[in-house]
Amino acid sequence: MPSPTLADVDALAARAHAGQYDRIGVPYIEHVRAVAAGVAAFGTGLQMAALLHDVLEDTPTRADDLLVAGIPAGVVATVCRVTREPGTDYRAMLLDIVTDQAATLVKIADNAHNSRADRSARLPEADRARLAARYRDARAVLWPAVADADLRTVLAAVNPPLLAELD
Repeated sequence: MPSPTLADVDALAARAHAGQYDRIGVPYIEHVRAVAAGVAAFGTGLQMAALLHDVLEDTPTRADDLLVAGIPAGVVATVCRVTREPGTDYRAMLLDIVTDQAATLVKIADNAHNSRADRSARLPEADRARLAARYRDARAVLWPAVADADLRTVLAAVNPPLLAELD
């Protein structure tokens, strides 16, 4: 079985997230595509993981389904690492993620997209404040785990205003 292309993985993610919308009413596939764009500089495998980063958590898809679909085992491992298991403490999950470079870059891109001001402005005020604090706390764990140049690459692609937090 030939390995799937990036377009194949995008189509798989689109099917898996069909009918799903994010907190601001945008089709969910747009979020995972934005995360994938944020890690494009790091190669196709990381883009694949980014496209699939929420598929295990938010759809009936399981890791075995991805392997059967021909998704490379390393990509599936990254997706599993960024998937929050029920009952897992968020900070504990982040501390596990930062032990893996690929997972950390995907999670940084995810956090950066979720932190975009144009997106958060469309949330109810109570959610906006709560999520802003959560994402800020996550950045304190995630950002030190990668090289400054890699962090800047992701932020510049997904949420350039966050670069100001580095200076």
